[in-house]
Amino acid sequence: MMGRILAADWLKIRGKGLWLLILVGPLGLTAMQALNFGLRFDYMKRRYAGDLWGGLLDNTALFVPMALFLGGTLVCSLMANIEHQTSAWKQLLALPVSRIAVFASKLMLCLLLLAVSCLLLSGFVTALGLLFGFGASAIPVYGILRIGFLSCAAVMPFIALQLWLSLAFRNQAMPVSIGVICAIVSPFTATLSEWLPINWPYLAWTGPHRLYFAGAGLALALLVLLPGAAHFARKDVN
Repeated sequence: MMGRILAADWLKIRGKGLWLLILVGPLGLTAMQALNFGLRFDYMKRRYAGDLWGGLLDNTALFVPMALFLGGTLVCSLMANIEHQTSAWKQLLALPVSRIAVFASKLMLCLLLLAVSCLLLSGFVTALGLLFGFGASAIPVYGILRIGFLSCAAVMPFIALQLWLSLAFRNQAMPVSIGVICAIVSPFTATLSEWLPINWPYLAWTGPHRLYFAGAGLALALLVLLPGAAHFARKDVN
């Protein structure tokens, strides 16, 4: 049954622009670094002479949290809006399926789309480094995968909250506003406490306790998902 619900949700997002969004995010981040390094290549090459790949990854990582906050918001909102705009909730929830299964299907599809985006980011950054001649033998495979996936794990509490709000409210103004605000302020909160969840996506990349922040993100996401799923299961959806 869960597979059928997921397959139905997969069909619903076709032609809705979600896949374009998943592509635009990592492509935009890579294009920013192409300009950043391309316009001052000699300077950047001298500055990161000891670790060119590390310099590229560090510069990219500065903007990954912002992209995750904004991208996660749009993915959750657009996915939920398909049901809200077509008034399909009553028909969907009248079927012999549990609301928890419907909620879980939306969550799994959202996570799949974000995982594809993170994988594309790793591929695009690798291609950019090779294009700049950083050397294939020195590719930091773990670092390239970590730049997207660990930060994505750390941002999971935010994704869980966004999915909850997007599914619960027909008007998407509140969840989208929260997402945009988090994306805008995230670069300026690094000097605040490391225990603020908004800082975890970047701390999952830098610092001595990267895995702790990724794990904390997954744990807090579970705590957010439980009341979110329970609320969705009880709420009257039009």
